[in-house]
Amino acid sequence: MLSDPGMRKYLVGWALFGVALLLFPQVATSGTLRIFIFANFIAIFAMSWDILSGRTGYISFGHPFLIGIAAYTSAMLTYHLQTPLYFSIPLGVIATMVGGTLFFLPALRIRGTYFALVTLAFMELMYQLTQVMRPDITGGTRGLSGLPTLLTGALPNYYLSSAVMFVIAFCLWLLIRTRLGTALSAISMDEDAVKSSGLDTTKLKLFAFMVSAFVAGVGGTLYVHYLGSIAPRAIFDINFLFTILIAALLGGASTIIGPIMGAFFLTFLLEYLRPYIPGTERYFIYGSIALIVYVLEPKGLHHIIQRLYGALMRGKQA
Repeated sequence: MLSDPGMRKYLVGWALFGVALLLFPQVATSGTLRIFIFANFIAIFAMSWDILSGRTGYISFGHPFLIGIAAYTSAMLTYHLQTPLYFSIPLGVIATMVGGTLFFLPALRIRGTYFALVTLAFMELMYQLTQVMRPDITGGTRGLSGLPTLLTGALPNYYLSSAVMFVIAFCLWLLIRTRLGTALSAISMDEDAVKSSGLDTTKLKLFAFMVSAFVAGVGGTLYVHYLGSIAPRAIFDINFLFTILIAALLGGASTIIGPIMGAFFLTFLLEYLRPYIPGTERYFIYGSIALIVYVLEPKGLHHIIQRLYGALMRGKQA
């Protein structure tokens, strides 16, 4: 693998990306670091969506459902039972993988629009349940506040979120370059052909879902304990879902690297628009920008950068 020049080029790129993340606080203000922290979490959620929907073609509109299970599990354990974070966070991830599988496994047997609608229904169901079912436990519409945090301060949280995002990204990138990743991609192109080749597509989709749920669970638990609070309107908000989807599609679905680009681009765009457009109109503007980019280049920012890099290399050789 290391003897492949293409692989060495990518590994050098990952190393440079890691070094850039490490050195970035030296030139950034604390305010910029906080924006970057949020971008890291959006990148984690977008990669989680990408490994399932971008890779297999099963478009999910219910990803906050998975994030919410993990976040609420850890939040309620720490808030009501004073469970240490090193127990509540793994339990939140496990709850996402188990609870999400119970709901999503039947949905994995349907395709297309029906799958998307079922996942959206799951998200709406979770949103309603957290408000009306035992509000003394879930916090109801107000949610829970005063939750313990892993770290305090912009710099420690930046390094934690960046490290988690980088490790997840690199591991998922390695995964999609294996035969298993190729099989998942084949499902999105022609699932019946994959079945006829002797592969169990249900098991493949379940594997993709479990990986997606694990990443969503890790991101959800760390996110809620970074904020120190949780509310159903924040986790299950349509703008939150919209941001995850657009980050993955704008950056370049089925690439892992693309969702990171999309998450950073959208997060900084939203934050820098805030002084000029403080309301939700910002989402209309960045949605319009994302639509224009997606129409011009459906493969996203990742492909645009690849083409520019290729043109630059050809220019140097000429």
